[in-house]
Amino acid sequence: MLTYSELIDLRERLASGRIGLELAKAEYWNDNKEGQRSWYSKDWKERKKKFIKDKCELCNSDDTLTVQHRSHPKKYSEYLREITRRYTKDLIDANPEISKSEFSDYIHKKHDYVPVSLCPNCKAKNPSKRVRKTPKYRCADCKNEFDEAMYRSIDELISIFYENKDAYEIVDKCFVSKDKWKNKNNLSGVKYWMQRERAQKKDSVTIETEALLLHISDCIKYLSFEDAITACKKCAYNLDIKRMDLCPNCKQQYKGLQYPTCIECLPEEKRKEVLESIQFGKEWHEMHRRLAIE
Repeated sequence: MLTYSELIDLRERLASGRIGLELAKAEYWNDNKEGQRSWYSKDWKERKKKFIKDKCELCNSDDTLTVQHRSHPKKYSEYLREITRRYTKDLIDANPEISKSEFSDYIHKKHDYVPVSLCPNCKAKNPSKRVRKTPKYRCADCKNEFDEAMYRSIDELISIFYENKDAYEIVDKCFVSKDKWKNKNNLSGVKYWMQRERAQKKDSVTIETEALLLHISDCIKYLSFEDAITACKKCAYNLDIKRMDLCPNCKQQYKGLQYPTCIECLPEEKRKEVLESIQFGKEWHEMHRRLAIE
């Protein structure tokens, strides 16, 4: 695992082009194992000694003090998805059209087709399939009974899609990707993934470099203690697990991070309203529990 100063150096070399993407990835991920924690490193422990204060910055306790971060680094894979989506959008905005032949080739190569059954009389989708009675199918719309359902071909669906992208006939997710994910898509979804692949192929190095730089910057911010405080064991637990911190008014009660104060420090009318709402919620959940309603 790279130290704080080593990460800063790697970011500067990658951003300036003094090191290529593949070498930077190898240097960053080398010995960077899943589950490895930065606070076990010697570098972290030495800088923590300089950062940590004598008391908790929230409640002034001196019980088991630790570094508590208010934010955590976003994963490289998350940045990669975000940036890929942005580049895909740019590509679509600049060149939204794909030829019908290219689209057809892509579908046949990348997807399996699971056609939707249709009534041969009225073309309604998914007629009822009967187990014992004959004929085998019965259409709920036109009441037609038949043994063999009809199906649209891939080319027929593509033609409908190119005539009207909002057509009722092409909304079904009947195309299953041939990769390990087996994602189900309708034709609009297939077209998006085709354009996404084009964006990745066209700008792969730029996309990955941008994602890695953002991820490394997040890690540098985390290791720098820029967005961190000294917290006691109790305050750190409430922040990390319960997403609560100490009320700035009374310094006694904990509150949700999204609220300015605890319930006790609210104005009388507002406090009464909140307490009534909480009580109603408890009674509602208790009623559901008694009636075995999930």
